[in-house]
Amino acid sequence: MRSTLHTLFAIAILAAAAGIVRADDWPQWLGPNREGVWRETGLIDKFPAGGPPVVWRKPIAGGFAGPAVADGRVFVADYDTDGDKTPLPDKRSKLKGKERVHCFDAKTGKELWKQEYDCDYDVSYPAGPRCTPTVSGGKIYTLGAMGHLACFDAASGRPVWSKELAKEYKTPVPQWGFAGHPLVDGNKLICLVGGDGTTLVAFDKDTGKEVWQSLSGKEPGYSSPIVIDAGGKRQVVIYTGESVNGLDAETGKVYWTIEMEPYAHMAIQAPRKSGDYLFASAVGNKAALLRLSHDKPAVTVVWPADPKQGSEAKKAVYPVNAPPFVEDGVIYGNDTSGVYMAVDLLTGDRLWESVEPVGGKKLLHATVFQVKNGDRFVLFNELGELILAKLDRQGYHEISRAKIIEPTGDSWNRKLIWSHPAFANKCVYARNDKEIVCVSLAAEGK
Repeated sequence: MRSTLHTLFAIAILAAAAGIVRADDWPQWLGPNREGVWRETGLIDKFPAGGPPVVWRKPIAGGFAGPAVADGRVFVADYDTDGDKTPLPDKRSKLKGKERVHCFDAKTGKELWKQEYDCDYDVSYPAGPRCTPTVSGGKIYTLGAMGHLACFDAASGRPVWSKELAKEYKTPVPQWGFAGHPLVDGNKLICLVGGDGTTLVAFDKDTGKEVWQSLSGKEPGYSSPIVIDAGGKRQVVIYTGESVNGLDAETGKVYWTIEMEPYAHMAIQAPRKSGDYLFASAVGNKAALLRLSHDKPAVTVVWPADPKQGSEAKKAVYPVNAPPFVEDGVIYGNDTSGVYMAVDLLTGDRLWESVEPVGGKKLLHATVFQVKNGDRFVLFNELGELILAKLDRQGYHEISRAKIIEPTGDSWNRKLIWSHPAFANKCVYARNDKEIVCVSLAAEGK
């Protein structure tokens, strides 16, 4: 008995030292493991007639950055344009304002702290920051649209360190801003930067000191790094504005590269791993399935999809804002065309298409975000609707739908929301350009 207690105590100490978050936290983009899986139970089977209950709403300003939830706090970044309420344009524009980081109590919505800094914008879609905060080990890491990288104490908001990536690495701000969500791996914070030899840079997460730099290219793209274990190595995988790459996570050494330059360098989605495979896709009908080698850090191409015209354009899925989800040999995703679809992983063939998840109309870049919860999916579309559905090779099977927040963004001649929600504490945390809302999905008595 004493041995068991000692073991449990040791595990608890190690977990605390490593800064491990609770299982019901959503501490970064796509959740604890960047896989888009919500593991909480005790949730409602379908929405009540009036929709799921709103726990709280709080005003915020513009931005595409989704919220993060950790240790009873909600973190979200926005952009205050000094009182200018004019609708923000789609084209590259200059604005004066402040980027801000808010911390709210996850249960009550009370603002616990706020940090802000002056930041003049010169980007397309200048609504606000793109990157979901990353929370790890009692610290929060944020990356703004113009390249302001900052570390704060998560409890107090005290600044720990910061950098201006565009200035420090002498790289131009991409047309659509810095959009790669920073990734914590061990003692490193890995960021998409840009520049000669510095497309991807790892920093010491506690001090901000550079650990390694890697890759070069004309444009860094807008994708986010992930870390996988394959070929006996821990690899950082990044889709830059020109190619998909696998790097040594400790040194930044490049193991392999697959050239696959998307339209306007719009590599936005991180590659998705499923067993021995990686699926990578981008705007401009660029996609490939890669098989990971077992005996060394390398890949082989199973099928490429680089169609220019004709029937081959019907293969694969080419997301813009919402990452695809891969399960049981099927890719579920939202295409550039605005259509939601299922694709066979091993062949790239489309199994079915539907416009129901995105509102019933085929609209260019119509967007629906998705996470898996148990045997169903929770979808959040650009109309501010939350959907419970089951997906399989045969089709889309909707269970329930409710509107939880209004679309406020202006793009493609319509109002929309292009921000991924957070799922934690049996709640959904969603934002638009005016507010953040917490909605409970807890089953009665749970």
